[in-house]
Amino acid sequence: MSHDTLPRPVKTTGPGTPPPSARHRPRHWTRRANPLAGLGSLIWLAVVIIPIYAMISASLARQDEALGQGALEPPTNPTLENYNTVLNNGFGHFLTNTAIVAAAVVAIVLVLCVPLAYVAVRTRNRWSGAAFRLFLLGVAIPAQAVVVPLYLMIAKLNLYDSLLAVILPTAAFAMPVAVLILTGTLRDISEELYEAMALDGASPLRMLFQLTVPLAKGGIGTVVIYSALQAWNGFLFPLIFTQSDGPRVLTLGLFNYVSQFGVNIPALLASVVLSGIPIFAVYLVARRALVGGLMGVGGK
Repeated sequence: MSHDTLPRPVKTTGPGTPPPSARHRPRHWTRRANPLAGLGSLIWLAVVIIPIYAMISASLARQDEALGQGALEPPTNPTLENYNTVLNNGFGHFLTNTAIVAAAVVAIVLVLCVPLAYVAVRTRNRWSGAAFRLFLLGVAIPAQAVVVPLYLMIAKLNLYDSLLAVILPTAAFAMPVAVLILTGTLRDISEELYEAMALDGASPLRMLFQLTVPLAKGGIGTVVIYSALQAWNGFLFPLIFTQSDGPRVLTLGLFNYVSQFGVNIPALLASVVLSGIPIFAVYLVARRALVGGLMGVGGK
């Protein structure tokens, strides 16, 4: 029998079977409009954008013009003189000190908190759990409550009016949150991976550097950003533990534009704009790691 005389199968469509055109039709998912969410997003965008616009606009105005015009009114004669004043008034020195403080705080937090979180996750006894909970009490202790004891300790260690007097307390108060983030990230690492490395004869130190650290990059990135923000925006510790211009950071450098006779508002806002650019750039680059690490704080 030739192929031309073979009977062809008859396509039937049952009562519950969609027609061929419907079976091969691409499925489109439709989302219901949410006007309240859109309105809330616009309001939040305005809350964020309007102050930034007002700050940049005022930083481009002359001092006499900034006092007489409205907050949202653009400057009549924009000028970069305020930025020139800031750059010629020690801004580079303050920026360097702030970068040193931020880098040192991040290094201290990572060196101490990564092994501490590893031990808290991998050790199965009540003492490690109790030590971990006791360590996290630092989250509930405000910095203002321990300023006086810290001042006495800094003075006895002969660290007053130095960058170390700012670095050490800042790192100490960043560590509890850093440990909380890292333990949540490390708990998401599968136990089978640790068992496989243990069967290969790997030591705990090798597991830490070859398994835990590579798989915890999201949490480590979050800790880096959080610690750097705490050091960059810190004001209380530099104010209390430093006095001269040598160890002065950006947050204290703003006082250069405040005197007993008035405030140079455009120069002050120009300094704020310049000081916010580096940390804003870091946030734009690493915002995905920050959000992803904070979402994994709770662990499994």
